[in-house]
Amino acid sequence: MKAMLSTVSGGPESLILTELEPPAPAKDEVLISVKAAGVNFPDTLIIQDLYQIKPQRPFAPGGEISGIVEAIGSGVSGFDVGERVLAIPGFGGFVSHICVPASKVMKIPDNMPFEEAACFIFTYGTSHYALRDRANLRAGDTLLISGAAGGVGAAAIEVGKAIGAKVIAAVSSQEKANFYRFL
Repeated sequence: MKAMLSTVSGGPESLILTELEPPAPAKDEVLISVKAAGVNFPDTLIIQDLYQIKPQRPFAPGGEISGIVEAIGSGVSGFDVGERVLAIPGFGGFVSHICVPASKVMKIPDNMPFEEAACFIFTYGTSHYALRDRANLRAGDTLLISGAAGGVGAAAIEVGKAIGAKVIAAVSSQEKANFYRFL
C-alpha cells in the first residue's frame, strides 16, 4: 500500500511517499480503502512536532479520511464490506489503506463525494461545537467570523446560517470576499 510518512520533523516537503504492507483489521477495527483524506492545520503541526499529540516516527499524518470498507475485524457490527464511510483516525490517514476503530467510523450517503466527506468532521465538527456548545448561538443572533477564508471559517458561515444567525464574515482580500459571498 502507499503511505505518505513523516520520518523527520519538518514541513510538507519532509514527507516521504513509500510502500508498506497493507494492514489487517484487529478486533473492533474496520479496514478502509482510502479514497480521500482531509488536509487540516493539525496535519501541518503534527509533522513539525508542534501538536499536542506526538506520534512515534515514522507515521502518516491525516486526521480524517473517507473511503470504502474492505474488511471488518471481529467484534464489529453495523458495517458491511463495500460501504462508503468517513473516519477520524486522528493521524495515519495519508495512506491507501487504514485500520480504524469502528467507533470512529461513520457511514456516508451514496451522493456525498469522498472529497467532501474527508474534510467534513474537523471543519464542521469544530464549527458546530464552537457555535452551539461554547457560544450558545441561537437564531436571530449576529455572528462575526474573523478569518472566514479558512476551512473552519467557511464551515462556520454555513453552520451559523443553518442555525438562523445573521452572519458577518471577515476576510483579508476582495477576492476572498467575492468567493465567500456565495456561501
